Amino acid sequence: MPRVSKPRAHKKKKDENAPKRGLSAYMFFSQEYREKVKKENPDATFGQLGKILGEMWKTMTDEQKKPYALKAEKDKQRYETEKANYQATLA
Repeated sequence: MPRVSKPRAHKKKKDENAPKRGLSAYMFFSQEYREKVKKENPDATFGQLGKILGEMWKTMTDEQKKPYALKAEKDKQRYETEKANYQATLA
């Protein structure tokens, strides 16, 4: 039976001037440790690095995650401020 392809919905283009969303605590952790993990595992693919980082994150205590959570909260506040300023320019 032949496949019938559906027309794709057009994605709404993002405004390049819009502020970037805030990063999560995990993303701050990942940015900090990715190079170190990559040096320790030079043959690992991007996906494998992600799995290693994910396992490291899961084994961390809340106390160890706290600095990254604080960075994420600060970045969220930055985003909210920039978003409000950006939306004010659109109105």
